[in-house]
Amino acid sequence: MATATAKKLKIRPLDDRVVVEPFEAEEKTRGGIVLPDTAREKPQQGKVIAVGPGKLMEKTGERGKMSLKVGDCVFYGKYSGTEVELDGEKYVILREGDVLAVQE
Repeated sequence: MATATAKKLKIRPLDDRVVVEPFEAEEKTRGGIVLPDTAREKPQQGKVIAVGPGKLMEKTGERGKMSLKVGDCVFYGKYSGTEVELDGEKYVILREGDVLAVQE
């Protein structure tokens, strides 16, 4: 299992789950209009800060290899995962399959 080096999390994802720190929602439109909190889009992009050990395979009893790693910038579905708050910071816990793409 890999964990964040910059932050010491008090959370360890299980199986094929990852912990993502979502990027901040845009405060202004491209035209310069300031958006109130209620009008801001929910972020769909973030940075992976912890990954689980991989999914346990039923037939072999071995762990599957995770394709994500700590530090990856990922895109995920708008309503995917579970939002949690730890020490005043917001995180999203997702299954690896809920991640749509990795930014290169």
